Amino acid sequence: MKKVIYIVIVVVLAVSLLAEFAVNQFGLDLGSFAWVSSWVASPYALLLGILFALIFGATYEKFTKLMSKKMLQYSVVGLGLGMTLESAIASGADGMLITIVSVFGTLALGTFIGRKLLGVDWQTSYLISSGTAICGGSAIAAVGPAIRAKAESMSVALGVVFILNAIALFVFPPIGHLFDMTQEGFGTWAAIAIHDTSSVVGAGGAYGDEAQTVATTVKLTRALWIVVVAVITPFFFRNKLRGDEGQQKPWYKVIPTFIIWFVVAILLNTFVLSKFEVGQQISGAVCSLSKSLITLSLFFIGAGLTRKTLKAVGIRPLIQGVLLWLVISAASLSYILLMIEK
Repeated sequence: MKKVIYIVIVVVLAVSLLAEFAVNQFGLDLGSFAWVSSWVASPYALLLGILFALIFGATYEKFTKLMSKKMLQYSVVGLGLGMTLESAIASGADGMLITIVSVFGTLALGTFIGRKLLGVDWQTSYLISSGTAICGGSAIAAVGPAIRAKAESMSVALGVVFILNAIALFVFPPIGHLFDMTQEGFGTWAAIAIHDTSSVVGAGGAYGDEAQTVATTVKLTRALWIVVVAVITPFFFRNKLRGDEGQQKPWYKVIPTFIIWFVVAILLNTFVLSKFEVGQQISGAVCSLSKSLITLSLFFIGAGLTRKTLKAVGIRPLIQGVLLWLVISAASLSYILLMIEK
């Protein structure tokens, strides 16, 4: 029964999002069925996934994990076709200083909270800090091999980040509206304070198209720090790692492939597609479709948040993740409101 419900939800979401794409891109007139193309939003898709997971548990687990990861990555690449090199550099440069400070400040603060205050084991504590500092699950996946993390530590850290990502999608847009943040300001804040790219893009999209563009660019620029952190991390833990077996990944293998293709998409749009009317139409259509697919991917992300996942996280790592997240969110919000949007 639960498999049937799962399939029905996915089909309904997919049809509605494709209808929205057709209406926005091609001016399709649905008449009295216009509501079909307008009811699905990022928070609703995520909420449906979470409710399904909590009620029915894991369903089509391998498919859900695959879609939540790959659909998001392909969609982010598609968003690159809606950007130019000039806009990408401008967005990345504006958030560079706060990115540098927040990345290393988060790593230090997270390690202190986890190890000194809560007594979380060093691997789990550092993985949670890395995920919060850079880009959630991607950072944890990259840093984990660098410190030869146990599977249990990886699972717990990913669980913490996953839970907070889901919460962020609901709470960040209303906070942005409460403080009357600009599109650029909210996009920058979301990129810094929300863990995974999926939730950053989703929250940005819920706030506005410009916010989504800024959030995506700043977040992916920030994600490049995975390389730096993964390379220098073993140096700080050399005493703990001494005598352990295993090898660290070369730095060039640490960069998520979809980030490279995102940059390629921006270059393609800048130097080829944007020069022709047909190219502009193609890039616009792909970018629009990508936004719809991102919303659909949020259902799969929510569908992975089962009771088993919640139970595996444990209370102390969750407290570390929440405390660290609250501090970083409040600090970055204050900086943006006082220094950028004053």
